[in-house]
Amino acid sequence: MSKVAQRSVKSVMVGAALALAGCAASIPPVEVTRFHLNQPIAPGTVAIDTAAPGVKSLEFTNYTNAVAAELQRLGFAPAAIGASDYVATVAVSRDTRQALAQNSPVSVGVGGASGSYGGGVGVGVGFSFGGKPKDLIVSELHVQIKRRAAGDVIWEGRAQTEAKENAPAAQPGIAAGKLASALFKDFPGRSGETISVP
Repeated sequence: MSKVAQRSVKSVMVGAALALAGCAASIPPVEVTRFHLNQPIAPGTVAIDTAAPGVKSLEFTNYTNAVAAELQRLGFAPAAIGASDYVATVAVSRDTRQALAQNSPVSVGVGGASGSYGGGVGVGVGFSFGGKPKDLIVSELHVQIKRRAAGDVIWEGRAQTEAKENAPAAQPGIAAGKLASALFKDFPGRSGETISVP
């Protein structure tokens, strides 16, 4: 290969590396908190609970598919909701930073009275984009895993990230994969610990 060709290849490689670095920098870290009973969670069959009304949107499907993929990666096999060992209940919210600041905080935990991270445990997508456009969009994924037979919650977690409204990281397809991947990183995680996942 000539020196001119080698320089061209190096220029392309350097340009590609800088472009990838720019993409990585534009995707903000994810804040993750998990709660569980500090007991082993044996993989089994799992159903994703999408039975709540009004959640048939394509956007919500991005999130449920991302959660299902992560659970399969961890060894949980998909099953029908009436025949699974576990049920994973998924909730999603996307809101502006200003609107979230006006909401009252809600407690969360496994066992006893278990709350949610934002607007109720269950399946649903909440949008609140009233008024003039806001700079930051906060995307949040909340998942609870229950034993189907007993109905008790054995694991739950929340993953949250924020990005400028027009940034790629604010788009549901990208946000869904990043949030689900961060949420199930090193599953089950340390109970009660909040971590930042790049």
